[in-house]
Amino acid sequence: MEQSKALPALSALANEARLDLIKLLIGAGQAGLCAGAISKNLGISASRLSFHLSTLEQANLIQSRKSARNVIYSVNPAGLGGTISYLLNDCCQENPEVVACCRAPSSQDRPNLPVLES
Repeated sequence: MEQSKALPALSALANEARLDLIKLLIGAGQAGLCAGAISKNLGISASRLSFHLSTLEQANLIQSRKSARNVIYSVNPAGLGGTISYLLNDCCQENPEVVACCRAPSSQDRPNLPVLES
């Protein structure tokens, strides 16, 4: 990934609501969630959610698709993975100390994720 593509993604992730949104959509998998379910789960108004969804989609971190009358949002694995890869490989030059810190923490060390409500 080029720096010009990584910067908007990193900027988009530097927001609590958008980071929570990514966590929620990661949990939903490729099935994704409609805007109403996202709004309900995160307690974000429709107008604020629209702003955050647009920012993440423009940064190539999420994707949307039409399903009947709904728009379904899901994480774009290539966009999110490319951003993380950029940090580890290009910026950190695969520094072993940095890479070691990226290993999955034990379940008791993980932060609480939003609970999915259908």
